[in-house]
Amino acid sequence: MEQMTFPYTTGGKHPPQRLQVRALPIAERPTRRLQHNGAGALSVAELLAALIQTPDALILSQELLVRFGYRGLLNASVSELCALHGIGPARAAQIKAALELGKRLLVTSPEEKPQIRAPADAANLLMLEMGSLEQEQLRVVLLDTRNRVIAIRTVYVGSLNTAVVRVGEIFRQAIKANAAAIIIVHNHPSGDPSPSPQDIAVTAQTVQAGQMLNIEVLDHLVVAGQRFVSLKERGLGFA
Repeated sequence: MEQMTFPYTTGGKHPPQRLQVRALPIAERPTRRLQHNGAGALSVAELLAALIQTPDALILSQELLVRFGYRGLLNASVSELCALHGIGPARAAQIKAALELGKRLLVTSPEEKPQIRAPADAANLLMLEMGSLEQEQLRVVLLDTRNRVIAIRTVYVGSLNTAVVRVGEIFRQAIKANAAAIIIVHNHPSGDPSPSPQDIAVTAQTVQAGQMLNIEVLDHLVVAGQRFVSLKERGLGFA
């Protein structure tokens, strides 16, 4: 998770005061940065601050992330969010609505076919949902000849290892959909996206099978919270 620090100011014997958004230069305020640079340029804390829209929104967003963590924030109830001083029922409902809307838009957009140009494109499709899962899952992103997403299928739920993963199951949906390529994505509930030896072994087996089936395995991503690792970029399991 990207870390942002906002200093507290002290004035002699007076108690510390929260940094106010209006104390920042206009160009550095979250809403202005979003307008000029796009939402993708903002950290999670800044996005929350742009949503909360209170004078101390920057501090509140940091406190939310520290208290709940990213996964916990997705799963927190309105009453749990309200337990943080400065977050009332209306703000809590806004946060929950925004998070839920984001999840739904990412997993249900049948009229549009996102195109995968880089590992981050695939990670962004699934990281919001899979990064908060408490159980390991393996999903396959099915792609056409232009690397546009045909569908995303869940193949396994549970620990990922070579003893239980059958390569045929990974490709079954790809063959049915006449997919030209696939990307494997699975999550680490531990919060650490570092690939395990089992992850690398599964990748190598899948790449070899894909070559035989003429279905290219473009990548294997491991996601955890807001982070991901591309095994292709690291040369793990890919010849």
